[in-house]
Amino acid sequence: MTTLQQILGTELPLIQAPMAGVQGCAMAIAVSNAGGLGSLPGAMLSPEVMRSELTAIRAGTDKPFNVNFFCHTPPEPSAEREAAWRAALAPYYAEHGIDAASIPAGPGRNPFSADVADLIAEFRPPVVSFHFGLPSEALLARVRGWGARVLASATTLDEALWLEARGVDAVIAQGLEAGGHRGHFLSHDLTRQLGTFALLPQLVRAVKLPVIAAGGIADANGVAAAMALGAAGVQIGTAYMLTPEATTSALHRAALKSEAARHTALTNLFTGRPARGIVNRVMRDLGPIGAAAPEFPLATSGIAPLRAKAEAKGSGDFSPLWSGQNATGCREVPAAELTRELARGFQAIR
Repeated sequence: MTTLQQILGTELPLIQAPMAGVQGCAMAIAVSNAGGLGSLPGAMLSPEVMRSELTAIRAGTDKPFNVNFFCHTPPEPSAEREAAWRAALAPYYAEHGIDAASIPAGPGRNPFSADVADLIAEFRPPVVSFHFGLPSEALLARVRGWGARVLASATTLDEALWLEARGVDAVIAQGLEAGGHRGHFLSHDLTRQLGTFALLPQLVRAVKLPVIAAGGIADANGVAAAMALGAAGVQIGTAYMLTPEATTSALHRAALKSEAARHTALTNLFTGRPARGIVNRVMRDLGPIGAAAPEFPLATSGIAPLRAKAEAKGSGDFSPLWSGQNATGCREVPAAELTRELARGFQAIR
């Protein structure tokens, strides 16, 4: 089988997970220059910011890099569900002096589109990765047209087989431990979601593609364990969130360094789709999975003003404090140094 390094064009079979909201081009540049595959999360970037970030990456490294996008289908807004969501949040609006009627509705994330493909085609990113499935065949053809390798997340064996049938170059096995949004797309049944070291060997046995392990891997020992189970490489996110290149907020950094990071949960309260984060007040009060929350990404607008008010007072009560289940590898060291430390896990299995 072709190695992951050969597919990606990197020295190391290590991908820095794209982490929207806590990193930008600086992280991607540092990891790529250290031999891994740096990633830029594109789901929340405006066209202007996307262009600026890609320009900076092209200026900062001559090594391969990845740009990541979401592939969800935007839901039809529901006035009834939005009203239920606002009602669930009403006590918090009153507490913080927020007029619910003044809060605009609207999406918080956009899926990959033809306009985005047009923009990034100018920069010809060597790798493009997708979360929540894949875009249309026409859009995939555009991406492949400039020679990009295509990666995508799978959270079940069925999803991995689906991705393989559509010609991706490698599959990212996203275990239940992973921080941020779950990548599931064939079923929303969370009982089907598996831990990394249960999911990984199943995918390795069943697909002919390289399988990249993601979720709960925070140090060289975790890297070695994933490789011992047949992974072609690893994708690591949470461990990078305290590096100086990360844009992780002071509140979020403090939470990652505290005992609170020991308790994470999947929650749909912040965006409408299950994502793993450190448990905070709103998750405890309403329960991490709330039936009233509108579908992804429509829940974002209702909770956004509460987040802003609380953060202004130094509180993360309403903030999405994304984190995997294993924050023990979070290090306040340069991203390049952390990449080299993680890479020792590859040497351990040679």
